[in-house]
Amino acid sequence: MRASLIQIGVEEGESVEARRRRVASLVREESGADLVVLPELWTTGAFAYELFATEAEPLDGPTYEAMAKAASDAGVWLHAGSIPERDPDGPLYNTSLVFSPAGELAAAYRKIHRFGFDKGEAVLMGAGAELVTVSLPETTVGVATCYDLRFPELFRGLVDAGAETLVVSAGWPERRRAHWTLLAQARAVENQAFVLACGTAGTHAGVPQAGHSIVVDPWGEVLGEAGGGEEVLRVEFEAGKVGETREQFPALKDRVLGVAVPARVR
Repeated sequence: MRASLIQIGVEEGESVEARRRRVASLVREESGADLVVLPELWTTGAFAYELFATEAEPLDGPTYEAMAKAASDAGVWLHAGSIPERDPDGPLYNTSLVFSPAGELAAAYRKIHRFGFDKGEAVLMGAGAELVTVSLPETTVGVATCYDLRFPELFRGLVDAGAETLVVSAGWPERRRAHWTLLAQARAVENQAFVLACGTAGTHAGVPQAGHSIVVDPWGEVLGEAGGGEEVLRVEFEAGKVGETREQFPALKDRVLGVAVPARVR
């Protein structure tokens, strides 16, 4: 399976519309890939809180249209990162979009764990409530976003729902880059799954970004890692390795906590 993680920056002075065109062009250049992944909130920047409300759009808005066409033009599965979604009947959401090679919306995931504690995303956006998986011909993808990476129970839930490849779209800060790499490998090892984690480059609203998008196999081996600047990380991997790993080292079968346990009959 061929994956392309497009690690872009959110340049100051670049309009959202210009960035959509630039990103769509980058997606089309990856027409030989099976799966293309974009970062979190690339239309605004993950830390540009003041832009969330002004640049929020409906699920089927201009970013949806541009990315659907890009996926169709390239003939790829596209995890189009996330956008600030404006729900007409509720709050804003940090919502990821996944498109099929035909340009059809295959899934939308509203980020469950919002970052910021008592400010920023945590107070400006609503929390999602549903785990999302997408069935590709080669693998089942579990969708997560940035801060979600710190919560292993979410990923275990995705694995219980059939996920074999865990895709994380992020705008992760440089000052915690060591956590980014460590957690990506941990989620891969504990779930015996591939992890494809795509971050952003540059600086968003004064916050330097970590970059270093990474692909990890079910044994925790790093198959590819980007640097700190804008680039496309291209990695080939054998999706069937997940089943082989889980059969060779069946640790998931030994789970005790967090699984349904039959009631004891007295």
